[in-house]
Amino acid sequence: MNPADIATSALAAPGAEVTLWSMFLSAHIVVKLVMIGLLAASVWCWAIIINKVMLFAKVQKAMDRFEQAFWSGNSLEELYGTLSSRPTSGMASLFVAAMHEWKRSVQTAASSFMGLQTRIEKVLDVTIARETEKLESHLLVLATVASAAPFVGLFGTVWGIMTSFRSIAASKNTSLAVVAPGIAEALFATALGLFAAIPALIAYNKLQADVAKKQAQLEGFADEFSAILSRQIDQHGTRDRAA
Repeated sequence: MNPADIATSALAAPGAEVTLWSMFLSAHIVVKLVMIGLLAASVWCWAIIINKVMLFAKVQKAMDRFEQAFWSGNSLEELYGTLSSRPTSGMASLFVAAMHEWKRSVQTAASSFMGLQTRIEKVLDVTIARETEKLESHLLVLATVASAAPFVGLFGTVWGIMTSFRSIAASKNTSLAVVAPGIAEALFATALGLFAAIPALIAYNKLQADVAKKQAQLEGFADEFSAILSRQIDQHGTRDRAA
C-alpha cells in the first residue's frame, strides 16, 4: 500500500476500530507474505506435534505389549513366528532382526557361530538407528521454525516500521494516527513469529526428550537380548566341542 494512502486513510477514519483482520488487510504486501508464512509454519508445526504425540503413544503401547509377551516365559520361536509375519516397530523390530540373523546361522554350518555375536550386535545397532530415525523424522522442522520464526517476524516488524516512517514523510504529519497502523502491523507480525516459535520450541524439546527415552529403552532391551543369545551361542559352542 502506498504510504500516502496509509496516511490519508488513517487521518480520514481516526475512530475506526482496529482488528487483527483489518490490520492484515491494510498491511503492506511484504508484511502480508510474512504473516501468511508464519501462520502456515504454525499450522505445519501443530500437525507435526499432533502426529508425533499420537505416534509416540502408539509406539510406547506396542513396546509395553511386546515386553509383556517377551518376558512372559513363552517360547521365543513362537513369538518370532508371530511377529515375523507382520510389520513391527520398536523392540519388536529388534527382536525380529536379531532372531532372523540367529536362525540364518543355525541353518548353516556350525562354524558360522564364530562371528554370530558380532553380527547380532551390528544388526541390533542398525535397527536401533533405524527406529530412532523414524521417531526423529520431521523434528528438525520444529527446531527450524523455533529458531527462524522470531527473525521472520522481526523482518515484518522492521518493514512495518519503515512503512510508518514513509507515511510520516508522505503526509508531513507527525500525528500518532499516521504511524499507528504501520506500528500495529509490525507488532502483529512479531506476535505471529512468537506464536509460531514458542510452541515449536517447547514441543521440540519435549519430543526430543521422549525420543531419547525410547532410544534408551531400545538399547537396554538390545543389551538384554544380546546377553540371552550370547548364552545360547556358548551352549551351541560347548555342544559342538563335545561332539
